[in-house]
Amino acid sequence: MPKSTANTGGVTAPAITPTPSTSAPGARGWRDYALLLALACCWSSTYPLTKIGLGSIPPVTFISARSLVAAAFLLVVLRIRGIRIPTDIKAWKLFAFQQTINSTIPFLVITWAQLYVPASNTVVLASTTPIFAFLITWAITRHEPASLLKLVGAILGLGGTVAIIGLDALSGFGKEIVAEIAILLATVSFACATIFGLRLSDYDPMVVAAGSLLFGGSVLLPVALIVDHPWTLHPTPQALVATVVMGIFSSAFGLMLFYMCLTRLGTLTTNAQGYLRIPIGVALSVILLGETLPSNLALGLVLVMAGVAAMTVPTDAVKRWLRKR
Repeated sequence: MPKSTANTGGVTAPAITPTPSTSAPGARGWRDYALLLALACCWSSTYPLTKIGLGSIPPVTFISARSLVAAAFLLVVLRIRGIRIPTDIKAWKLFAFQQTINSTIPFLVITWAQLYVPASNTVVLASTTPIFAFLITWAITRHEPASLLKLVGAILGLGGTVAIIGLDALSGFGKEIVAEIAILLATVSFACATIFGLRLSDYDPMVVAAGSLLFGGSVLLPVALIVDHPWTLHPTPQALVATVVMGIFSSAFGLMLFYMCLTRLGTLTTNAQGYLRIPIGVALSVILLGETLPSNLALGLVLVMAGVAAMTVPTDAVKRWLRKR
């Protein structure tokens, strides 16, 4: 099927509508799964670094600052590589919409909801993204195979998340129903972003990450100036370091790896990293924040790894294995 393209300074703009032939991932190798693990490591650092940063920096200022730090870092790297950011309206519309549904709105919604919902409940609710991605893919877009095995994997991963966080977290559900629904809507937004992100697969992943982060940080900057008056803040050195590290590691590298995984592995497999982030995030919280290990960590890890395996093993490979049996 022909694609509509635009001149983007050496980078070809993507087709407006992804098709099975353009969005389905190709043959997978260990490097692809290494990218998935690297993405999980990058985004796992979000949990402890956010907790450190928000100790003395308000949420809007924190999100804007980390986005602009990440964008500045990527723009410097792109300049060194000799790649220019696209200047056409079509590209920036794609960047703007992707950033809005993948970061700006869901991050603000979840940050607000966490004022009322405990962190453990938030983690469980936010871990429903792979399930929503499966349902949207199966019922609406059908841009890649949505097998029953992947749904089973999503459910196993969610069960592992609940086991790691603790069953006691489930007892708190329903007390702040509006905030909890808001978190679920944010996870639906994340799921939609992984699917919409396929429209950006013809761009260099670093270009997409830089453009998206630049847009997101710039949009929130005026809000931060009006609401938070950042010049009056007194952030701790730890909060400043957390902002910079999160901007470069979690946002810049993380978003770049995210778009690489979307192109190589597809949306459903890429969403599997959401479950990998849970045990890695717990380990980082223990190391950086001195938190204690969950009592059901072993059971949770087994369920999480089983879920991730079910979501990442190609359907063709499973069929070949069954035929051999």
